[in-house]
Amino acid sequence: MQRIAIIGGTGMTGQCAVDYALEKGLTVRLLYRTEATVPERFKSKVQLVQGDVTNYEDVKRLIEGVDGVSVILGTRNKLEATTELSQGTENLIKAMKEAKLSKFSIVMSSFLLRSLNEVPAVFHRLNEEHQRMLDLTKASGLEYIAILPPHIADEPASGYTVTHDEAPGRLVSKFDLGKFIIESLDQPEHYGKVCGIAKAVPKTA
Repeated sequence: MQRIAIIGGTGMTGQCAVDYALEKGLTVRLLYRTEATVPERFKSKVQLVQGDVTNYEDVKRLIEGVDGVSVILGTRNKLEATTELSQGTENLIKAMKEAKLSKFSIVMSSFLLRSLNEVPAVFHRLNEEHQRMLDLTKASGLEYIAILPPHIADEPASGYTVTHDEAPGRLVSKFDLGKFIIESLDQPEHYGKVCGIAKAVPKTA
């Protein structure tokens, strides 16, 4: 994996993923809506593609010539019903198939690993959208890594644990999550898997 496209790379976790990809020496293409959202430190280091994930042609332009894609779509603090995330996921899958690309990591929510009665009502509509994203991802036939983090903490990296189809904890550093979003693209053991991630628990003697 040498060239990757990142969708959602200007948010809190997305920036960590971009920073880690650049540290690894990868060529990064970043989809952005407005220049004001792009951190100054990225402007000379990444290939910027202006557009919107809900526009298929923009997604198609973004992934041209890359080896894999990372998706960190969020709604920031908006909790109302939306279909933007699933529409973007659908566009990406279609564009990847057309370009004969197979590998993508995509972030959703660990609420999907719980029964609905355990999910606070305020998150139900957003959770429904994440479920649509997950359904599309699972049906894609591609080598996806579906990453379902718990609370994303603004704290230093401390190592992380990944489990399949379950949540290993209630918190993960944004830096550790950003690292796994990129690293997982080269980790076949996670292809086609739903991955829970959390801060690693120190081993006791």
